[in-house]
Amino acid sequence: MDAAVETQDLAKHYTMGRALVRALDGVTLRVDRGEFVGLLGTSGSGKSTLLNLVAGLDRPTAGSVAVFGRDLNGLSRTDLSLHRRKMVGMIFQSFNLIPTMTAAENVALAMMFAGVPRGARDKRARELLEQVGLGGRQRHRPKELSGGEQQRVSIARALANDPEILLADEPTGNLDSKTAHEILSLLQALNDGGKRTVVLVTHDASIASRCAQRTVTLLDGRIVAEKRS
Repeated sequence: MDAAVETQDLAKHYTMGRALVRALDGVTLRVDRGEFVGLLGTSGSGKSTLLNLVAGLDRPTAGSVAVFGRDLNGLSRTDLSLHRRKMVGMIFQSFNLIPTMTAAENVALAMMFAGVPRGARDKRARELLEQVGLGGRQRHRPKELSGGEQQRVSIARALANDPEILLADEPTGNLDSKTAHEILSLLQALNDGGKRTVVLVTHDASIASRCAQRTVTLLDGRIVAEKRS
């Protein structure tokens, strides 16, 4: 099976004053196409740093990260921007919606940057909101939506350019347990037995074990355990 994500001795180090922070410290990991992988760990374990490197939001200190065989290390800033636009869709704990825009406008915005004509992006935004169960809430702004509804909008936005990989960073962190269950079920449906690769970051082992086909546990920037569900 093709590798969706492959890292080799991946490291990301920062300096804080005189201290060296090893956010990632030699991570070698493969995620197959269509796999649903959970990255599990406490705060500071390196899981979000790893997600950001796969997304091309940051560059590694050492090692390599490749997405579908393309090494991100050698890409220009423009190519990394295209990578984020076309290859990965990101879902955040804090939703990151634009408060002055409606749900449909938030979803369509991602396609505007990709050069999709207005009529086509408005149509797709409506279809995606229907897909995530918000067909009747398209004209509502974020403050008029519940937390779960806002996260559904952010999932629709992440799907806007039909990415190969969904990267979800603590997507249920701001939700109650019932709503969290609904969002996780939606992510499982989007994975749908291998149609789309999903990498989920969480600190909750029960979430990882419920959703992911494989759980990778990080501690102090290193992989310390792997488990298949």
